[in-house]
Amino acid sequence: MARLAGKLAFVTGAASGLGAAIARAYAAEGAQVVVADIDEPAGTALATELGNAQFVRLDVTSEQSWAEAVAPFARIDVLVNNAGITTLGSIEECTVAQFRHELDIDVIGVFIGIQAALPKMKQHGGSIINMSSLAGVSASANLVVYNAAKAAVTLMTKSCALHFAQSGYPIRCNSIHPGAIHTPIIDKVLAQSDDPDALYASFVATHPIGRLGKPEEIAAIAVYLASDESAFATGAEFRIDGGASI
Repeated sequence: MARLAGKLAFVTGAASGLGAAIARAYAAEGAQVVVADIDEPAGTALATELGNAQFVRLDVTSEQSWAEAVAPFARIDVLVNNAGITTLGSIEECTVAQFRHELDIDVIGVFIGIQAALPKMKQHGGSIINMSSLAGVSASANLVVYNAAKAAVTLMTKSCALHFAQSGYPIRCNSIHPGAIHTPIIDKVLAQSDDPDALYASFVATHPIGRLGKPEEIAAIAVYLASDESAFATGAEFRIDGGASI
């Protein structure tokens, strides 16, 4: 089944990790995929691999970069705001510079992205999918910056969903809340720790299912939210977290 045939899907942070898994799943379901990332070599390679895809360089923190990235497309059917980083540390350990850097990418990048894509979606409709996290609804002492950023994405998603519905725009906006997924971003978080093995074990321990998630398991819900099957879903939190939020 080509569940996304005829749709153009714009995926940020698509050169690796969850973004790459989502891009692959979308292409497999018939979508034309825009692989948007700051990593040009990896993004170009993925677009070539997929075939029905193209790479655009995108710095999600820049309004100009967003304007240039979406300009070639007459319409965008699906926007996945996936680009993000994770900063490890408590309120006593993190710096203001780290906080601002995380917000620039994880929050302001989503804000600018929605604004940039909206004119491409208002007339015909579409689906906006914001990648939040379990950390956007459940706090951890050593993720103060990430908690703040992903909580902001969670409520921004709901605000946008209400605005679109009340304005009569046929656009849905939902958030995905993964638990710990084994991607390169997890490796970067572990590298910030003095005891990466213990930290990894703690990630596993928070999931009753007894393991970390796989990128393909998050991509599956992203396919659903991009498809017409999810036409009645908006402003919702989709928690894919191995039972961690029970």
